[in-house]
Amino acid sequence: MLGKIISINGNDIEIKLDIDITSQANLIGLHAVFEDDKSKIVGEIIDVSKDTMKIGILGEFISNVFLPGFNKKPSFKATVRMINMEELASMFGPQQIKDNTQIYLGLSTVYNNYRVNVDVNQFFSNHFAILGNTGSGKSFTVSRMLQNVFVGSSYVPLNANIFLFDAYGEYDHALGELEKKNPLVRYKNYTTNLIYPDREVLCIPLWLLDTDDIAHLLGVDAANQLPIITKALKLVTLLKSDNPEVISHKNDIIARAIMDILMSGNDASKIRDQIVAVLTNFNTTDLNLESKIVQPGYIRTLKQCLFVDKGGKIQEIELVVSFVSQFMIEGLELKDPDGSIPYTLADLEKALDFALISEGVLKSDKVFDYANILSVRLHALANSDAASYFNYPEMITREMFIRKLLTSLDGKKCQIVNFNINYVDDRMAKAITKILSKMLFEFSLSLKQRASIPFHIIIEEAHRYVQNDKDTEILGYNIFDRITKEGRKYGVLLGLITQRPSELSETTISQCSNFIILRTLHPRDLEFIRNMVPNMSSKIMEQLKTLMPGNCIVFGTAFKVPIALRLEKPDPEPLSNNANIVNLWY
Repeated sequence: MLGKIISINGNDIEIKLDIDITSQANLIGLHAVFEDDKSKIVGEIIDVSKDTMKIGILGEFISNVFLPGFNKKPSFKATVRMINMEELASMFGPQQIKDNTQIYLGLSTVYNNYRVNVDVNQFFSNHFAILGNTGSGKSFTVSRMLQNVFVGSSYVPLNANIFLFDAYGEYDHALGELEKKNPLVRYKNYTTNLIYPDREVLCIPLWLLDTDDIAHLLGVDAANQLPIITKALKLVTLLKSDNPEVISHKNDIIARAIMDILMSGNDASKIRDQIVAVLTNFNTTDLNLESKIVQPGYIRTLKQCLFVDKGGKIQEIELVVSFVSQFMIEGLELKDPDGSIPYTLADLEKALDFALISEGVLKSDKVFDYANILSVRLHALANSDAASYFNYPEMITREMFIRKLLTSLDGKKCQIVNFNINYVDDRMAKAITKILSKMLFEFSLSLKQRASIPFHIIIEEAHRYVQNDKDTEILGYNIFDRITKEGRKYGVLLGLITQRPSELSETTISQCSNFIILRTLHPRDLEFIRNMVPNMSSKIMEQLKTLMPGNCIVFGTAFKVPIALRLEKPDPEPLSNNANIVNLWY
């Protein structure tokens, strides 16, 4: 017996020791049991002096099964002893894996390398976060976990669908050998390196994107820009063909733009110049600068009718109005795109220009200010190297695209798909991550049998992409907030790996149920973890500052109590080591 209870203060119980503590190994972090009649209450030893010990209550054994939390506290007559191995197994789980319901996680740093396994359902059916300073072992943790899942046991999750957004291109080295270690596993890596592509270059079919996706690509910063993108998407498939309906739509848009200019009240020279500019860039066989306007006794072109006389007037303005107005058709409606007609960025750029004149960009300086920036950004994208990421070579549907992502070169199903986004800037990487995550989520929503195809989206350096940005203000939602709030019931689970949790979306991190936290030093991050993560005691917060690389504290729905672990090094390791300055310098 350890001793007798001398005080009970909240969740902390102080005992007077009956043992010689100087002859004992370090007891801090170990667990003690208070036996009182038929009850067994469990606590963690948090402080020890020469004569006394403080123990924090964690839970209770009921019918030899450990349950976290407690309804009562031990009485002063309770006996106090150290936990035994059978009881420890009820808390930490058995050391031996018997079936496919568990995977090996790591070794306890308190109980002499006790093997800690984690329940697959309890961990992977919930959102999780891996937090820690740079160099603390986050990428090692992710690599080791995935290696344990796919080659660490005789059970292989062939139907797993793990999408990893690799911010630094670290994980290919750690995961690329999985197939050699287990021939049933398939791993696939997409690269964004256009100069030296050592893998298939990531490419997303542009026609599968909606207004919100294009808004991410163009860096939309105001909600009033969205209708123009929506209009452009409705126009782009229309402009791809030359059937009579399309020509009528084109003529209608051009005619309305010209009528807006004619009625603008500007001086004649400006009106003429603007109409010439419109018809130079946008025209049809029916409506262009050389269109014939027939009058009794003579024929003139539309361009000739725009002549400005010495008095500064367009003498034939009524004739121009009459001619142009015949192309305006009431009741024409544009249909929403359905992803069945492929198009390019050049096609979208032309459609956006049409949308701009349709929305009155030429007659309003205010509209021009917020709308023209979209045209500038789309033109820059369409003429940049990044256009390659959206120049998909063949017609494909959303379902076909997702299934192709999950198909290996030998035609078999992939379990892990790695998107190496190391070679694009943060803005493009953020857009790609959001677009693909949203596509996976919406595909899951469309499944007839809910949650029948689980998707795990793991995001490295998540603080760069999963932020409290303007998405909710502009689009009405943040895709990662929505996934963490709704995705679990549809089988879409998010894994966040970050060194700056304080920069994450608060809604997203608050929905995570399991946490693996490595060494964390920044005061702001520590405070954020304390506020956002449940059951964070001051003792655990102090431990986070002094953890060795590779050591962590795990807790959440998959763990009955917080557990201090040492994670084994992955084999092979990810390419995340520091530069060897000695070798490079000398």
